[in-house]
Amino acid sequence: MLRAFAPRDGATGLGEPPGGRPVRRRTAVAPFWKADATADPWRDPHAPAALGAPAQYPQEPPQPGPVLPEPQPRGGKVRLRDLSVRLTVLGLLSLLLVGMVGGTTAWYLGRTADEAPLLAEGTQLSEVSPGTSREPGSIADIAGRIMPAVVSIEVRLASAGATGSGVVVDAEGGYIVTNNHVISGAADVEGAEIRAVFSDGSGSTARIVGRDPASDLAVLKVEKPGLVAASLGSVGDLVVGDPVVAIGSPLGLAGTVTSGIVSALDRPVRLTGEGSDTNAVISAVQTDAPINPGNSGGALVDATGAVIGINTAIASVAGAGTTGGSIGLGFAIPIDTVRDISEELITTGTAVHASLGVNARTVTDGTRDGALVLNVEPGSGAAEAGVQEQDVVIAVDGEPVVSSEELAVLVDAREPGDTVTLELVRGGSSREVDVTLGVA
Repeated sequence: MLRAFAPRDGATGLGEPPGGRPVRRRTAVAPFWKADATADPWRDPHAPAALGAPAQYPQEPPQPGPVLPEPQPRGGKVRLRDLSVRLTVLGLLSLLLVGMVGGTTAWYLGRTADEAPLLAEGTQLSEVSPGTSREPGSIADIAGRIMPAVVSIEVRLASAGATGSGVVVDAEGGYIVTNNHVISGAADVEGAEIRAVFSDGSGSTARIVGRDPASDLAVLKVEKPGLVAASLGSVGDLVVGDPVVAIGSPLGLAGTVTSGIVSALDRPVRLTGEGSDTNAVISAVQTDAPINPGNSGGALVDATGAVIGINTAIASVAGAGTTGGSIGLGFAIPIDTVRDISEELITTGTAVHASLGVNARTVTDGTRDGALVLNVEPGSGAAEAGVQEQDVVIAVDGEPVVSSEELAVLVDAREPGDTVTLELVRGGSSREVDVTLGVA
């Protein structure tokens, strides 16, 4: 076709076949068909036609790597853009496939964990083989020996009730010592009931043998065989720092054991039991063993397992935002005092105390502390000795007095009929007077 219609004689565009429109020629040329042709194929339709030999193309040398098609003016750009689109789509599909595989794996693992069995038949947990050693004198040993002798006291009234603790001091007689302020609400009240509950859970009705508001002690009696009595010690051998154990029923929790040390000895403490007729001043054993309401009447025990005090009071900072619980300042009536008062109550039903015959309060003049006499009882030993109001007592038998509580403790340590020497400050000068103590 190119040979047939190629421009001739310098003309542009396709040429005209023979017999067509006249073509301008600058020079005459031979016919465009081959000279050996038998006839003009354009003029003689019967001219023979035949296929020539196949086209011959030079063989290209082999290349070592992949062969990219040579870019063409338009078609090449289209194919490269198609390839880029395909690669992008392939990358997105790969990312989607990876996300699906990861999500499926996480779901399967989570599903497997959620579906793990809750029960494992035959599981056995580890345990310690050797037993715990509890040597004699340990807190556990002391508590185990004294616990059967400590009881809970329950007071039931028509419209109220109270709880406290007690200690069995005489197993054969069934005598239990406790605080006066624990049971005073039931004294001489018709229908009131006092009940002692023992460490084994059994209980028994208790009767009041005697009570002493001046020492905040009382003795009860129960009719129950097989009681265990506590061993009573003495405070004479105690020193500050000795370990102690407190046992009782704080807040109604029977058989509670706490431990601490002796914080102080001979601490004058005034007791005013709420709702009771208690009005006492004791020379207390101070301890930091936690003591709370309900511990009253319980045992304070030394390292030998002997009772060395009856828990009776706590110092408190009760007020706004506080509960009035233990702050590590507890006080117990020394067992020597408990023994003397209990024996009197069991024997006679009452206890006798020595009396000076004055009311006093603590004062200080900046250089010397003492007990200021507020009034003197007529006919008392103090009145007969010439003690006057506004006198300041600064010593009893040579022992310093720095507060009204110390004066009361020193007097209570004597017996009625004893004579004591008071050192007084009157009008800026001191003097001594002898006073015979009476009966409180």
